[in-house]
Amino acid sequence: MEAVSRTAQWTAAARALETEREDRLFADPYARTVADEIGFELLARYDGGGIVPFLAIRTTYLDRAIVKAVEERGIRQVVFLAAGMDTRFFRLPWPDGVTVYELDRPALLEAKAEMLKDEPRPAGRTRVTVPVDLTRDWTGPLKEAGWKSEEPVLWVVEGLLFFLPEQAVRTLISLLASHAAPGSVLLGDVISKSALENPLARSFMKALEEDGNPWLFGTEEPEALLADCGWAVREVKQPGEDGAAFDRWPYPVPARSVPRMPRSFLFTCDTPAYEEKAA
Repeated sequence: MEAVSRTAQWTAAARALETEREDRLFADPYARTVADEIGFELLARYDGGGIVPFLAIRTTYLDRAIVKAVEERGIRQVVFLAAGMDTRFFRLPWPDGVTVYELDRPALLEAKAEMLKDEPRPAGRTRVTVPVDLTRDWTGPLKEAGWKSEEPVLWVVEGLLFFLPEQAVRTLISLLASHAAPGSVLLGDVISKSALENPLARSFMKALEEDGNPWLFGTEEPEALLADCGWAVREVKQPGEDGAAFDRWPYPVPARSVPRMPRSFLFTCDTPAYEEKAA
């Protein structure tokens, strides 16, 4: 796999560690398989700064938001961009009729298929892998795979945006909005620019860069970014805040008014048309 695809395996290793806790927030019985040895080696290399509790919180937040979206909105198309070693198709309680599309680089999807080849497919749901390069046109291949742009969709951009330059981030989020029928939802995460510049994170950032996975983008104003790109922001949470703590975050949560603080953000967005209807 390409170097950037290896990040999927160290996040899988973190999910495996959470799964093996007695007080686990979620169970991912596939995480250790897809992490493989390299995932745990990279997790040890990148550990520090709350990365393991953050990944547990991020996974839990998105798990619950995904389940809520498909149950309350009746969404039956779920698209994971840069799906990596995500295993939610296998482990979440999907309603019948859901189709999960996983977009990522061909080599990663091939490796993942080999790792999970002996796992039974849960009944009542469909998984479609779409090998693409997200820096090029991917909507065409997604439509060919069965996605219907006229129907509501749940977009998930987990662990992706900080690997892209700012213009690519804005282009991607805007593209998702332009292909979101009323009732669609966008879920994901982003970090602050200060997190990229944090002196305490220099060794972590240097290791990522050395491994070919530099973090490039952060924003202090995720609400403005998402709104500028066509989304109605329902909520933005920092780990440790109500709704994004789950008794895992070990640090104080700085108020948003405190400048130059490293932050992570978890977000849920709606299409503007749906927000206006709900109001």
